Amino acid sequence: MKPGEKGLARMISATRYSWLGIKAAWRHEAAFRQEVTIAVIGLPLAIWLARDGVEFLLLVVPLLLLLLAELVNSAIEAVVDRFGGELHELSGRAKDMGSAAVFIAIVITGLSWVTILGDIYL
Repeated sequence: MKPGEKGLARMISATRYSWLGIKAAWRHEAAFRQEVTIAVIGLPLAIWLARDGVEFLLLVVPLLLLLLAELVNSAIEAVVDRFGGELHELSGRAKDMGSAAVFIAIVITGLSWVTILGDIYL
């Protein structure tokens, strides 16, 4: 185990670092801001549309996974960019895979919403 804070102090520090990461993504990543906007619109819609707790989760969890994927993608891009601007096959591959993760999260979100809405209205 790494030396350092333990217990509640560690949890408080971890929460602070997480909040700093969210703030950085908001400040520097347009895609993250767009996806937060979608989530902010989607959450009240999910509350209004869902007929039960399961449907609510099937509408909200993909939105949160989309934010998660975007944060991971942004972190990958930041690390790759940190180590230089020269083109490298592995750097490109890492960025492409991060982008693919976001794309899959978008597909999951769309499928979930279309399925639930189709079940409600068709």
